[in-house]
Amino acid sequence: MTATLHVCRHCDGLILDPEDAVEVAYEHGNSGPGRSIWAHREHADLVDRIDPDALRIMTRIWAHREKDTQP
Repeated sequence: MTATLHVCRHCDGLILDPEDAVEVAYEHGNSGPGRSIWAHREHADLVDRIDPDALRIMTRIWAHREKDTQP
């Protein structure tokens, strides 16, 4: 049987101990199933969990507001 290895999203290191792996998020796939995001237990609170769609939308809003406030 093969063991599943996970990569820590925070430090990009392999998580060799299955007890140390924490699922911190889930990314949906465009075509097919998505994937789980893993981190070491001590890095779980340090992982950036911002939604990329929300970031893209907010960046456009902030850019538009900045453009409107310039003289």
